[in-house]
Parts: sequence; structure tokens; C-alpha cells
Amino acid sequence: MSAPEQQPAARRSRSDVPFVAGLVVIGGLYVGLIVAMVAADAAYLLTDPTGKGNDGIVAGFNRLVLPLAKPEIRYAVKLSLVSCAITAILSVWVAVPLGYLMSRYEFRGKGFVDAVIDVPIVLPPLVVGLSLLILFQTPPGRAVERVIPVTYAIPAVILAQFSVACAFAVRTMRVTFDQISPRREQVARTLGCTRGQAFWRVVLPEARNGMVTAATVAWARALGEFGPILVFAGATRMRTEVLSTTIFLELSVGNLEAAVAVSLLMVLAAVLVLVVLRWAGGGSARGW
Repeated sequence: MSAPEQQPAARRSRSDVPFVAGLVVIGGLYVGLIVAMVAADAAYLLTDPTGKGNDGIVAGFNRLVLPLAKPEIRYAVKLSLVSCAITAILSVWVAVPLGYLMSRYEFRGKGFVDAVIDVPIVLPPLVVGLSLLILFQTPPGRAVERVIPVTYAIPAVILAQFSVACAFAVRTMRVTFDQISPRREQVARTLGCTRGQAFWRVVLPEARNGMVTAATVAWARALGEFGPILVFAGATRMRTEVLSTTIFLELSVGNLEAAVAVSLLMVLAAVLVLVVLRWAGGGSARGW
């Protein structure tokens, strides 16, 4: 390349610097904010509450672990793990058929169904909880309550989590099925498979990673759910208390150290979820 041709390329390269620098600055501010929030939580536990400064990692570790040893918080950890696991299983159980239906079929009212699925995602969380509470004040809801107590009980925790988390799982599964070519199903059907057999033998094995992603997303969303649980299930200690409501209860009594310890526990859970998503998510996670 001659010198005159190299000069415009060099000028273009120099002219790209402000643009790239702007992207880095704007994106870096947000990334820095997230890192700073987590670092502030950790630094708070390492700081001596008497004001004498940093009193060591051991003391900070004790301030992290001791609140988590409280019976109420241990109960909240157990209930959170169990309820989130049940929510994830139920969400995938619903998301697989609904996501496949929305991906493969065209039918009247599909746009309406698509919008309804998005309702729990866009609604304020408190509205979801209030709507569930009102639903179980109707005659059908009272009939269910006579058989299984739901409101302000453990089933209310699971139902509140499921109402929101399932919508995310459905979206994940629809993206997954959209990325699977229907040609293989068609080939399986020409070889004698019914549509159901083609789904079980061809599509579902290919959607395995997407199902893991959907379950993980649903689990993580259920873990962070607060508003619907607070309104529909309450925040009764040793009864309907989960990790998100534990933070609220500890803050309400002024126990900031316990609230920060539980917050860091939830941050750790979020990191583990992200690791699973990166490992198994592939295209499904990117589609979301």
C-alpha cells in the first residue's frame, strides 16, 4: 500500500478513538456502579462498627457468618431453596409446551397470548401480589382455600414466585425453539414419526441446554422476588420468610449487618446462576 493510501486509514483510525472512548466511558460507569455496590457491601462487614477502621478479615467473616446462623435466617435459606426449586420445575413444565406452541404454530389470538405472557414481566411486582390476593378472595379462590390453605402460607410463596418466573422461562424456551430448525422434525415425520414423536425424539433433546437455561433463569428470578411475596404471602418469621423478605425484616428492626450478610449471600447465588447460564445457556441465554 502506498503512503497516500495509508494516510486516510491512519486518519480513520485516529477518528475512531473518541467514539470508542465514549463507549468505554459510558459502559464503564455502569459496570463500575455494580462493582462498587458489591464492594461496598463487603467493605461494610470488614469495617469495625465502633469506627476504629478495618479490624481484619476474620472479624469481618464472623460478622458475615454469625447472622446467617440465626434460626430465622436458616429457615429463610431453606424455604428459599425449596420454593425456588419447585418454582423452576413448574416453570419449565409450563414453558416447554407453551414456548413450543408459540414458536411453531400460527393461530388466531397468538398476539393476545404473547402479550398476556409479558404481563407479569411488565407489571409492578406489588400489583402481581395484590392481584393474586384478590383472586383468592373470589368464590373459586375460596373453594381452593377450603381444600389447601394458600394465602399467607408456603403455597402462596411458590405461587407468587411462579407467577413471575414462568414468564421468563417461557420467553427463554421460545427463543430456544426458534433457534432449532424445523427441518429435522419434517424429516422425522417423513420417516413415519407423528408430530409428538418428532418432538420427543428430535426437538426435546436439542432443547436440553435451553431447558437448563430456562430453569436457571426461573430459579434466579424466584430467588429475587419480593413484592408479590410480601403482599400475597406476607413476611412471617419461621413461616413464609424467604431471603428477600429477610432483608426487609432485618432492616425494619435496624439490624443492618444481618441485612448486608443476606444480601451478599444472594449476590453469591446470583454469581453461581450466571456461571450456570454461561456454561449451559449458549444461544438461549444470548437470545434473552
